[in-house]
Amino acid sequence: MKVLRTGAILIVLTVFLVVVGGALGGRGGMAIALAIAVLINGVSYFFSDKIALRSSGAQPVTREQLPRLYDVMERLAAKATIPVPKLYVVPDMAPNAFATGRSPKHASVAVTQGLLQVMNDDELEGVIAHELSHVRNYDILTSSVAATIAGAITYMAQLGRWGMILGGGYGGRDDDRGGGGLSALLMLFLAPFAALLLQLFLSRTREYAADETGARMVGQPYGLISALEKLGAYNKRIPTSAIQPSTAALCIVKPMFGSGTLSSLFSTHPPLEDRIAALKQMVSTPMR
Repeated sequence: MKVLRTGAILIVLTVFLVVVGGALGGRGGMAIALAIAVLINGVSYFFSDKIALRSSGAQPVTREQLPRLYDVMERLAAKATIPVPKLYVVPDMAPNAFATGRSPKHASVAVTQGLLQVMNDDELEGVIAHELSHVRNYDILTSSVAATIAGAITYMAQLGRWGMILGGGYGGRDDDRGGGGLSALLMLFLAPFAALLLQLFLSRTREYAADETGARMVGQPYGLISALEKLGAYNKRIPTSAIQPSTAALCIVKPMFGSGTLSSLFSTHPPLEDRIAALKQMVSTPMR
């Protein structure tokens, strides 16, 4: 099921990029866009995790450097019966965390410096359990591919917008007279929205599932509840300095960006209040 879902995303990417290429450059543009789509599909599948980690400035850490983080990760990975992911720290004071990779055997978990500073042991355990739930559920493959796709679509839109500004628009012999420029203009403005909607579709339901699975992995929801409350408070005050809008959907909570960006128009995550309420309902449910 996870493979089919990811395959569907790659097909949507291919179709969308071909349509954008046709709007911008006619048949020639469609051919170029198809080649780009094939390339991005391969890169997304095999290297989306590396792209997400590099774009956030994440640095690998050893057990000697962060024994507290390794202890929590190893204990919970054993409970989840998955390999211990590679661990990274993002140089960012805004507390957050994300998991990425194409499978539990090729997974990485990154936490920010701010998260390590503000979370107590129970809260850190709740955050890590949430991220390992994404790993075990194979959410990391779909969300990492989606993040790469979203970044690619938005980047193409930016290139096209600058091309129209500097070159006076696009058009070719294959364009309908008077229609090519309008189609191109619409595509350039719709492309970032399409990238955002792609992430929006993927993020919301999986966050509820990861919260529940993470709480059951730990044996109680209190640490994750406290962590989400703290994350919500801090991320309203501290804008991220490292995480990019295209990878925001990977994070346990939506980062705050310092300047107005398109991603701020919509939320790729469910409201924190709803997630916390769902976890509180688990208190009366026997944990296994």
